[in-house]
Amino acid sequence: MIQIQEKPEVSYLNQLLNQVTGSLPVPASFPLERNIAEQLQNIRDNAASWVKELAIPTRRHEDWRFTDLSALLELPFQAATAVELSREEISPLILPEVKGTRLVFVNGFYSPQLSCLDNLPDGVFVGNLGQLDKPLSDKLGNYLTQQPDSQEVFTALNTSSLADAAVVWVHQNQVIDTPIHLLFISLSSSQPVTSQPRILIVAEPGSKATVIEHYATANILGCSDRTQKTPYFTNTVAELWVGDNAELQHTRLQRELASSFHIGRTVVSQGRDSRYTGNAISLGAKLSRHNFDIHQTAAGTETQLNGLTLVNGQQVADTHSAVFLNHPHGVINQLHKAIVDDRAHGIFNGRIVVPQAAQMTDATQLNRNLLLSAKGRVNTKPQLEIVADNVKCAHGATVSQLEADEIFYLRSRGLDEKTSRNLLIDAFAAEILDKLPLVSLQQILARCVACRTDEGEM
Repeated sequence: MIQIQEKPEVSYLNQLLNQVTGSLPVPASFPLERNIAEQLQNIRDNAASWVKELAIPTRRHEDWRFTDLSALLELPFQAATAVELSREEISPLILPEVKGTRLVFVNGFYSPQLSCLDNLPDGVFVGNLGQLDKPLSDKLGNYLTQQPDSQEVFTALNTSSLADAAVVWVHQNQVIDTPIHLLFISLSSSQPVTSQPRILIVAEPGSKATVIEHYATANILGCSDRTQKTPYFTNTVAELWVGDNAELQHTRLQRELASSFHIGRTVVSQGRDSRYTGNAISLGAKLSRHNFDIHQTAAGTETQLNGLTLVNGQQVADTHSAVFLNHPHGVINQLHKAIVDDRAHGIFNGRIVVPQAAQMTDATQLNRNLLLSAKGRVNTKPQLEIVADNVKCAHGATVSQLEADEIFYLRSRGLDEKTSRNLLIDAFAAEILDKLPLVSLQQILARCVACRTDEGEM
């Protein structure tokens, strides 16, 4: 009898599935209403059935040809468990502008003790699924897990364990001036663990809001994204709905442990005349991947995508973005920057699709990479797919080193070589950091860039 051996990427995914579905992050403090619990059970069952037909991607897959997940397959991840932290332990992660509009999850579990919503204005709901009132819970099925491409392998894995989520729901015509902080803390354990955070943001027609999505760790002195401990794996999905004439400013900050793995997907649906700004900052993790998808569902949308990746050592950071412009008069402006040092590897694949229906589109895409060592690597592929004939589109990519002429100019003004070098690197990063909505976040990340570049090895 011939035995067919299961491929390792298939068996490993099944093992992960068993782990994440066997220990769900059920909200104890705010139990789910029966109809939501039943709805989530059906969603999980369908997603689990789909995961069983899939496998962990390999470099033979076109979208993963530069990102090797073999190191992930070597680790026997267990489902993360709930952990109690004090506010003092997370104090370095609290941003002063949003200390009263903070929602905290630890290892994927909602933490009401660490959350603080005292300054939350009227017109917006911020909480977990168990805190939804009946009018919102009745509309939940129109949004949760309804974004396209939900059968992507890591998205389906996340959905297979969906028992709770961080929810921001801005009501129609409400302008929320106070930024909202969604803080997801992962803790290293004695064994490798995995968590599957989920986010749902709904900006109803005519509304406006600012949201900070923040991934980090606690109990770490100094720079967390440079600290080596037992690895963990964060697999996150964020679904964003921007209604007609709504405006959402969204910042995603990833500062996981340097030994960790982080895979995230952000999916945005934009209604007519809506405006979306997405800032994606990636500093931590041994291996990180961010899939950033934008879907234009009506005419007249404006989209601004800003990205900054800062990697060194043997870090791998992969950004894949896709913008689908399906209607006329869409505007998209994308700038993604990367600073790569040592043996690190930066990857960017940006895709903008402009079909025949998307006439009068104005699309610009630029990827700029600063390579600080001879052994660092950058793979970049800006990609425009244009069928419409009445459009204005441009794209490009650069990979460069620090210019000797610029360093010479600064030294001629009295600066030493190290200071000149760091000043140029800081200026390169500042073009993205200055776009962030919180001054404190700008300052923290500017210090982080300066600290890592000042070490000489970045």
